[in-house]
Amino acid sequence: MVRLINLLLLCVAFVLVSVCFNVVAGNAGKEGSDAFEVEAYGRRNYGYRQGSLRAGQCPSACSYRCSRTSKRKACMFFCQKCCATCLCVPPGTYGNKEVCPCYNNWKTQEGGPKCP
Repeated sequence: MVRLINLLLLCVAFVLVSVCFNVVAGNAGKEGSDAFEVEAYGRRNYGYRQGSLRAGQCPSACSYRCSRTSKRKACMFFCQKCCATCLCVPPGTYGNKEVCPCYNNWKTQEGGPKCP
């Protein structure tokens, strides 16, 4: 019985070590938006092309997009509005709008960018 318990504990420890190793190895060498790509969407470049997101994924994508702004409430409002229409959010917290033309080209009445 003791051998069985020790074997079970050893298996659990092995699984935990392998999971930790995969998490560290999976995010090693990634900075900024690359780490976000994998975490938020599960695979690379998903969510950046027009029409590649579902409306339900907009809040989490916009939450990251607006994470470093001082006007988070306004950013989230307009980002989610743009995401619902374009079904994409550019990578990173600023810029990179060229990867999502709909998001990039939507303008206010004054001619400024509507989407953050």
